[in-house]
Amino acid sequence: MPTDDLPAGLPETFHVTTDEQLRAVSSLTRHRIMAVLRFEPATITQIAERVGLAKGSSSYHVRLLERAGLVKVVRTRKVRGVTERYYAMAARSIELPDPGEGGPDVLMRHAVADLEASPADGTRHVRMAHLRLAEEQFAQLGARLEALADEYRALSDPSLPDASLVFALFHPTSSERTEGDAR
Repeated sequence: MPTDDLPAGLPETFHVTTDEQLRAVSSLTRHRIMAVLRFEPATITQIAERVGLAKGSSSYHVRLLERAGLVKVVRTRKVRGVTERYYAMAARSIELPDPGEGGPDVLMRHAVADLEASPADGTRHVRMAHLRLAEEQFAQLGARLEALADEYRALSDPSLPDASLVFALFHPTSSERTEGDAR
């Protein structure tokens, strides 16, 4: 989808800072609506069709996103006496705060939703690896992954197709720890 359809002067990044904004982005339905609006403005009717919702449900979710400042009306037009509003993202990307309690869960649910919505015949690089690392290696790998993501974000060109990068480096709960905690 062309990024030329986005309003001129759109900020590059919207920083989620309030509880209201965090609640708004944590809904998978609202995440799907924001994905529709990522590249071009759309009306409530268009959003409802693309997301597969009733117009009333789409309207409700768009109002919550608008109230949180994540989407905004970018143009209007009269159609048979009714004002039709076109909504767009408030910025080209949304940056969530450092994930606290429950934060990584929200991020991963959004990542999985994006992956599931991507074309099945498209190129994907998905991999899961179980590693055994010393704490120093764990920290180094985390820093390298973050640096790599930052490097490629700086190279991003809005005229090129969208790509998503998601990674999670963590210590899972092992059965040994769980059993040990229960004693």
